[in-house]
Amino acid sequence: MGLKIKELIPIGERILREAGVENYWVDAEALLCSETGFDRKKIFLDHDRELDDVQCEVFFGLINRRADGEPLQYITGEQYFMGHRLTVNPSVLIPRPETECLAEKAIEYLLASGSAKTALDLCTGSGALAVSIAKACTGMVVTAADVSKAALVIAKVNAATLGVSGHIDFVQGDLFASLEGKEFDLIVTNPPYVKTADLKGLAREIAEHEPLSALDGGADGLDFYRRIAADARGFMAEDACLMAEIGSGQAEAAAAIFTGAGFSSVEISQDLSGLDRILTAKK
Repeated sequence: MGLKIKELIPIGERILREAGVENYWVDAEALLCSETGFDRKKIFLDHDRELDDVQCEVFFGLINRRADGEPLQYITGEQYFMGHRLTVNPSVLIPRPETECLAEKAIEYLLASGSAKTALDLCTGSGALAVSIAKACTGMVVTAADVSKAALVIAKVNAATLGVSGHIDFVQGDLFASLEGKEFDLIVTNPPYVKTADLKGLAREIAEHEPLSALDGGADGLDFYRRIAADARGFMAEDACLMAEIGSGQAEAAAAIFTGAGFSSVEISQDLSGLDRILTAKK
C-alpha cells in the first residue's frame, strides 16, 4: 500500500531536517516534483493523491541521497540560471545566483556596444554564461572553452535545449591553448578561485560532490587570474573588454594582477549582496 502526497512530504522533511539540510521543506517538495513530474501547485491541489509503493520507494531514495549531502541540483539534474533551466551533473559546478550578475553585466555591455560581435566564455563549465549571452544577444558569435571534455558535453546539451547551438563554438583546451588566431570583443570568465587550503572547509555538498578542479585556484586563489591576465590581451580585439568573477577578499589583488599585465580601466563591481564580485578591464 502506498502513501498520500500529504503523508510523504512530512516524512521527507523530517529525514532532511534531522540530517541538517537547511531548506528541508523546499528540498522535499522539489524531490517529489522531480520524481512525479508534478509542479508544486499540483502537489498542493492533489495532496490526497496516493502514490504506489514503487513511487514511494523512488522518492525516499532521492530523500536519502539528499540527506547524505548530495546537492539537490545533481539529484534533479537541473538548475535555473537567468531564468533558463540548465542541465547539471557532477561534471560541472552548479551555477550560482551571484554569477548572474556577471551574465547581466556582460549582456548589458554587448547590447550597448553596437559593434561587438564575438564573445568568449572561458572556463565555461555548464555553459551558463555562454548560453545566456547567446540567448540574449541575437547575432553574437560565442565561443565556450573548457579544459574538461565532460563539462563541454553538458554545455552542448544546454545550448541545444535553449536553441542556441548554432551560435556557440565549443572548444576544449586549457584556457587559451586551443584558441590561437581567434580574437574577441568580450571575454567573460568564472575561473577557479578558491584557495587550495580552503577546499576542505567548504560546505559538504561542495567539497564532496562538486568538481574540485573547477574550484581550486592555487595557494592564494589567484593562479587563474595570473594566467588569464598574462595571455588574454593577445586574444582581444581593439577596445575589447574582459569581465571576471572574483572571490571574497580578492578584489585588490586581482585588480593589481590585471593592471600589472597592461590592462586599463580596471574596475570592481558588487553583487546584489554588496560583495565585490566582478572585475572589469579594458585591453
